[in-house]
Amino acid sequence: MDKLPVKMMDPTLAEMGNHLSDAMKILESGKLESEQGKERRKLSWKDIPGPLQGDGQDVVSILQLVQNLMHGDDDKQGHRRMQYVGEQGHMALLGHSLAAYISVLERERLRKLTTRILSDTTLWLCRLFRYENGSAYYHEDDREGLVKVCRLVINTHYEDYSTEGFTLLSSQHPVIYQSAACRPGLGQHLCSQLGLPLSCLCIVPCNTMFGSLHQMDVALLDKLIKDDRESGKAPLLLIANAGTPGAGHTDKLGRLKELCVQYNMWLHVEGVNLATLALGQVSSTVTAATKCDSMTLTPGPWLGLPAVPAVTLYRHEDPALSLAAGLTSSQPVEKLRALPLWLSLQYLGHDGIVQRIKHASQLSQQLLEHLKTLASIKTSVEDELNSPVVVFRFSQDNSAPSSGGSVEGYYAGERDILDALNRWLGEQLAQQVPLSGVDVVELEDEGTCVRFSPLMTAAALGTQENDVAALVEKLGEMIPVLCCTLRFRQDFKDEVLQQASLSYIEDQSWPGLGAVRYEPRTTDLEEDKRQHRVEKINSDLLKKLMELDTDLYFSSGPEFCEEKNCIFIGMATEDLDVAELVETIVSFGRDIEESGKLFENMTEVVRKGIQEAELQLQKANEEKLMEEGVLRQIPVVGSVLNWFSPVQASVKGRTFNLAEGCLDSTEPVYSIKAQMIKEASLDSPKSATKRFPGQKLFRRHGAASDSISDTSSVSQLEESFRETTHVQASDADEAEVPQERHVHIVEETVLSDQRVPEGEETESVDTLR
Repeated sequence: MDKLPVKMMDPTLAEMGNHLSDAMKILESGKLESEQGKERRKLSWKDIPGPLQGDGQDVVSILQLVQNLMHGDDDKQGHRRMQYVGEQGHMALLGHSLAAYISVLERERLRKLTTRILSDTTLWLCRLFRYENGSAYYHEDDREGLVKVCRLVINTHYEDYSTEGFTLLSSQHPVIYQSAACRPGLGQHLCSQLGLPLSCLCIVPCNTMFGSLHQMDVALLDKLIKDDRESGKAPLLLIANAGTPGAGHTDKLGRLKELCVQYNMWLHVEGVNLATLALGQVSSTVTAATKCDSMTLTPGPWLGLPAVPAVTLYRHEDPALSLAAGLTSSQPVEKLRALPLWLSLQYLGHDGIVQRIKHASQLSQQLLEHLKTLASIKTSVEDELNSPVVVFRFSQDNSAPSSGGSVEGYYAGERDILDALNRWLGEQLAQQVPLSGVDVVELEDEGTCVRFSPLMTAAALGTQENDVAALVEKLGEMIPVLCCTLRFRQDFKDEVLQQASLSYIEDQSWPGLGAVRYEPRTTDLEEDKRQHRVEKINSDLLKKLMELDTDLYFSSGPEFCEEKNCIFIGMATEDLDVAELVETIVSFGRDIEESGKLFENMTEVVRKGIQEAELQLQKANEEKLMEEGVLRQIPVVGSVLNWFSPVQASVKGRTFNLAEGCLDSTEPVYSIKAQMIKEASLDSPKSATKRFPGQKLFRRHGAASDSISDTSSVSQLEESFRETTHVQASDADEAEVPQERHVHIVEETVLSDQRVPEGEETESVDTLR
């Protein structure tokens, strides 16, 4: 916001506007704090409240503290997703500062000013939204206006309520009706604020056979009212929707108004579709809201105005009852709530307000037209010609199955699976196209859907046509992924069930292929030890799968998942090879299990092997002593004797087999000289398959890749094992026996029976090689 002119009559107002402009620039720039200050802030206890400084701080320091609290440790401006505050937003913020300044005026001048502000704002809103001869109540909580209206209705119906109080309600219980599609908790909030029991609240179901599934059932409402009147109750108020919170549908307000007139009830309307009353062309269902007794408007989200109050417009002829209900106040300060809205409406003007609402409606129509061209997408729109809310959902009904997957037998729990996929779809769209403002909504009949309500988000986020186009583009990219995942889920389940070492985890709330658990083949362990082994194997298996070069997503599942020690596989693509994926999981799990068995037994095996090696070393030293004689063991004499008559002693090596726990001679190993080749062959995976350059794991390359079978790959590996290994195990035992690991223990030519220090044995082996 530009600096206010100095020619203003009151210099204090000009200074206030300039200070607000400077403060907004400081908070929005994020460049005030130096690098030294950032480092100092990282090392300080900034989150712990401290004492109030005695000498005070300047404005810049205080604003810097506010900025740090707003953004935390995130110093990257691109990561801050805040509401778009334009010029009209600055006017609303200025209104709060002006309200504090105006409140110190003398009482008579304050009364005149607040009366003018309140009357102007009320007149403008009534004309904008076609509500003739109405009064306005401004409130911070958008439910507070309905609470005041209910008190007005109670005071009107029970004439002695102001003196007798709730004793009058015991003889004739009041009844408040609301649609089942109203926002959750609204009726409970009314009863809590009014001091009424929940029995005074009547939930009217929506249509089940005719019309929209989100509209109130008028015939059933009529029956409920008649039954309550016959039982001695007093029907007081009906809450209807002009745009339900979930799907944006409008009740049959004309018919509901006739019922309210017939039974002398008050009709209150709320909803996002009330914003379209400001447009030139409005649907007849929404136009009927202008005849209701009261309506609640939320101009803040509609126009992108921060911190402006909600407005409840109502019609009533008795100002005393309105004052008793709290809809009007004799305190001038309370009337200043309308000041931010008064400033913002003047700044935007009539044309600017209408243009913003029209822009949001056009964004909805643009998205709706594109959704009609996308297969596998169903929309839930009340009026395709003029609907400010678009709700859509991925469905498999229109998706034609292609090669590589099947949908047969996939109808058990289909609703839950589709809900999970749509929840993933909404979260991905909101993350990748944040300016679109889409969110996920749960509807009773349709299930989980994605909602686009630009009237509530476009003005704040600055949504434009290109954002809608980007949303449609991302949606087109995700539909094939959703279709493939839906088809491959059953194939993945069938492949897992064929493997004895895998357990398929039925979790229909997971958006992906599914979940598996590797089950060890050992059954002779106690339950606690077995659970520990299952946890260890699946944890290592998950880490190994996450290291693979693949587009698949592996995780341990949702945070509050009931199933533990599982591996969840994410969304799939068209070229996924499900069989290879399952075989890889089984192969990795088997290798981890066998390695675990080896390490569990290694302590005892190594201990026995060391004892046997010590005995053999001691025996070899004794044999050398007998062979060389005692004189050669004397330091000086032995050196002279060895100089004149050297002894040619051969070093005997030993190999320690950890799997069998025995010592063998190393002569066959060194004669063949194939030890390094054998170790290299053991490191290569058994399930390796031939891949083309650039091809990732678990992907089919096409028709050419189908000719390369797993059998040929395994045959090549087995042939390489025959060339490098001198001992072959049978095919049945190959999967059970872990890989042999050899520890070479070399007997040193020492003269005493003491143990050889570490390092010397290795030097001897290196010398032999």
